[in-house]
Amino acid sequence: MADRRRINPPSGPTITPIFLASPSDPPTQPPHRTRPPHEIRKIFLKTGLTPSASGSAYLELEPSSSPKPTTCVDRSTSALKLTCTVHGPRPLPRSVPFSPHLLLTAHVKFAPFASKHRRGYVRDTSERDLSVHVETALRGLLISERWPKSGVDVVITILEAEDDGPAFTEGGSGGAGDGAGGLSGWGMMSVLSGCMTVASAAIADAGIDCSDLVSGGVAAVVRQPSFPHTQTGASKASPKEIVLDPCPSEHADILAVCVVGYLRSRDQITEIWTRGDMEGLPGEEGSEQSNFEVLLDQAVEAAVSSRLVLDAALKEATEYKLQKMAPALPSSGEKVKGSD
Repeated sequence: MADRRRINPPSGPTITPIFLASPSDPPTQPPHRTRPPHEIRKIFLKTGLTPSASGSAYLELEPSSSPKPTTCVDRSTSALKLTCTVHGPRPLPRSVPFSPHLLLTAHVKFAPFASKHRRGYVRDTSERDLSVHVETALRGLLISERWPKSGVDVVITILEAEDDGPAFTEGGSGGAGDGAGGLSGWGMMSVLSGCMTVASAAIADAGIDCSDLVSGGVAAVVRQPSFPHTQTGASKASPKEIVLDPCPSEHADILAVCVVGYLRSRDQITEIWTRGDMEGLPGEEGSEQSNFEVLLDQAVEAAVSSRLVLDAALKEATEYKLQKMAPALPSSGEKVKGSD
């Protein structure tokens, strides 16, 4: 019997109508990139937001800015907001065979309101792919031998995701979207990079032994527009450019994207995912590096920049925990009972 007290929302997309202040006002322009090519967006990262979990973290990227402020609602801007909780390590059930290593399980889920098109409550193929990529990146991070017959669950909820932008939805080089909220192309790469970074912060907050911290980085090959501040001037004759941390809504034509999970202290890559056409990438003259290596190096550079934010957030969280533990610790002049 159906629950008559519950009002189900519409299954299709719900878009708020836009009203201009006056008919003479110009239409809303799409956002454009104002950052230099080798600069990533500002990152907000905070740990310890979920007391009931062993470890938790929240990550938010700076949203793209419109070239001119308007009085109407702008749907072209997009940001990235992720939350992650870690549960464990905890003993495995008796029915599970003995494992000398820690069993890691990653679960990535989009919130129903994460994109312009409403997401379903059942995980689709894109969410399963993200879970596999995140799990692969985190396996090279944990020291699993110290937790035999134990398991840990990493749950990532995407509160707001980046859309694929005009380069993917309007018949750009990425192809056509699959209708699943416009998150099957370039926007998925930025989401994966943020998932790896926020999951690494949550695992460190849980106190699980790790060999290093993994940070995500994204680099893309875009075609420069013929006219500044416009997204319709890009043509096949325009020069190509490599940018770090691309926002899909800020570029009209994205040719290729590479996302990596990088361990800076060990100088290792635990996860890599590339997509697009990499022919004719801009590089140094006389260099023997292939097109793939050029794009990979830029993605690693973006991951190193993200690692700086990750280190600062964990350092701040550790100092806060030490300040809370300070009143409980005896001072150097006091004697502990039973020490004589």
